[in-house]
Amino acid sequence: MKFNVNEINSSEKEVEVTLEFDEIKEELNTEVSKQVKKLNIPGFRKGKVPHSIVKKMYGDAFEYEASEKVANSRFWKLAKDNSLNPIGQPVMTDLDFKVGEDLKFKVKFETIPSLEVKDYTGLEIEVPEYVAKDEEVEKEILNIKKSNSTKEKAEQVSDSNFTIDVEMQRINEDGTPFENTKVEKMQIDLTNERVHPDIIKNAQDKKVGESFRFSFDDKKKVAKTDGSEEEVNERITYDIQIKEINKIILPELDADLVKKVTKDKVSNEADLRVEIKKDIQGYYDQQIEQITRGTLINKIIENNDFNPPSTLVNNILGEMIKSEEERLNQQGIKKINRDNLATYLKPSAEHEVKWYLLKAEIEKKENIKISEEELNEMAKKDSEKTGLPVEKLINYYKNSNQTERLSEQKLFDYLKMNSTIKRVDPEKFHKHEHEKEEVNEK
Repeated sequence: MKFNVNEINSSEKEVEVTLEFDEIKEELNTEVSKQVKKLNIPGFRKGKVPHSIVKKMYGDAFEYEASEKVANSRFWKLAKDNSLNPIGQPVMTDLDFKVGEDLKFKVKFETIPSLEVKDYTGLEIEVPEYVAKDEEVEKEILNIKKSNSTKEKAEQVSDSNFTIDVEMQRINEDGTPFENTKVEKMQIDLTNERVHPDIIKNAQDKKVGESFRFSFDDKKKVAKTDGSEEEVNERITYDIQIKEINKIILPELDADLVKKVTKDKVSNEADLRVEIKKDIQGYYDQQIEQITRGTLINKIIENNDFNPPSTLVNNILGEMIKSEEERLNQQGIKKINRDNLATYLKPSAEHEVKWYLLKAEIEKKENIKISEEELNEMAKKDSEKTGLPVEKLINYYKNSNQTERLSEQKLFDYLKMNSTIKRVDPEKFHKHEHEKEEVNEK
């Protein structure tokens, strides 16, 4: 047997094999005999058809079929003996055989790529410097007051601290009801920042039973005569009749309210503000950490880009599609184009496989793993918190993905420690990221 392995790319290979006829003749005859025994030909007992009759009726068809089975069998033996380690389903791309001559065939297959990962340290990246601001604290204080507010009926709107129950009707320019629309009933909270400023403005000084109008421009796509589409502004106007007015009474932020909203963690407004600011900053720190991780991953993939095995990509893509379909179904969207979904999600699946393989190589190269001592230390701390035995916790860590999560955290600590991470103004950061996206789209 002669063979040669050609590398198509980092994940794909093709093996060319030549088998001499003498070394496979016995295997071919065995396979042909198996097929002949299945024949049912009138005038002959099953499996007892003379070879000359079979040859006359079927020619070399059974030999050709047998050659494919022999090639397949020999490929897997070759793969095992030479540690080719194929993943997924190999594909026979060529089969050349004539009875009495050598059997030649080619098989294309995927493997986990052998990666010599480089340039994963000494990286220079920028991340946004998110800082909790006093105005964000004030906004949260207001939300606390609003969630504990009371209401009292009023006859007139005098400022924005009101809710109004209304009936809304879309109308044409002449004031007549817009076709195929109906009156909508809703409550509008004029303190809500998502409410359009013109609604708040136009509602001022209005009384129960009075009406006002509200208009806004909505962009929509319109078909042109040449078949293309253009975006145009459509003016939409609503007639809003006030049915009920309620004034929002905000409470004082006294000790009782502070204790209530913090579950007795703090008892005064000053400490509450400190806690709120700490929580906001904690959230921002998590965002910065996620962006740092994502940026480091993107940089490392960029420095070590390769073609990921389609077998692994398709496995991940299938899970992503399933998860997205479930999410869309929960939102009431039942008609889903799986092909469009696959096209949209495929880059993410490729990205995930690339990082999975690169991460494994870095961890191996830098000997990053969780030791028994580290597991014991973590189990002792968790045991004190939960009261569970240390041994049981260690078994849980090993049988769940805890060790993988801890190992990944250890890896990122290593990458951050060996990189230069500059914190920049958030506006500058997002502008730069937007510009990069525009370049990539082009």
